[in-house]
Amino acid sequence: MKLILFFFSSLLLLVSCGETDEKFKTVNPNSEYFYPIDTVPKIYLYRDIAHGLEEEFHRIYAISDFAGEHIVVERYASDSRILDAINYNIDSLTVFDQMVVDRFKKKEKARIYKNKLFPMDLKKESWFAVKFNGVVDSTKILRELKRNFKKRQSINVMEEEESEALVFEDLVRQTVLNPNTKKEQAYEAKQLTYFAKDYGLVEWHSLNKKVHYRLERILTQEEFVKIIAQ
Repeated sequence: MKLILFFFSSLLLLVSCGETDEKFKTVNPNSEYFYPIDTVPKIYLYRDIAHGLEEEFHRIYAISDFAGEHIVVERYASDSRILDAINYNIDSLTVFDQMVVDRFKKKEKARIYKNKLFPMDLKKESWFAVKFNGVVDSTKILRELKRNFKKRQSINVMEEEESEALVFEDLVRQTVLNPNTKKEQAYEAKQLTYFAKDYGLVEWHSLNKKVHYRLERILTQEEFVKIIAQ
């Protein structure tokens, strides 16, 4: 836990010393429905309202480095374990990099086949596909998400204010590949995701709502560090 706190404290100093008023530019016409572009990290706390206790944290910040200008979205489980981190190009909001972490806390750079996770054109399907190592023997996992625009609607964000949102229907497919036996086993499900203006992702749920995550709070870096230190 001390190592985690040291990591976050160091990163806080590194990111917070940047220019928070830097003018990043994007050509994606739907960017106002994506996360706000800011070098100061914000942590979105989502709760599974179908079960109450399950939480998920997304740590979001913009950065300019040797790879260019990009937005980093890190996902953490309720026990503060990092699950993955996705880097979006700010100019187009396409994905150029993803780091995944398995249950043994081993980090791996995923191989990206399709890089469209947030749509540029609402009339076209967005397709995101990555492959990485499985946790059993030499298996590989191919994870895909095909996203189609469904509608616009007004949505209540954090029980405070109404905001216009883009609603998408996603087909999520995960295929376990065994290169030795040449066998494949696929699982797929559909979900709805909601991206609200000036917020980004605020809600997602399965079609039967047995899994239903909703944005509950937006935390500062300091508040997040206190939570994971408990």
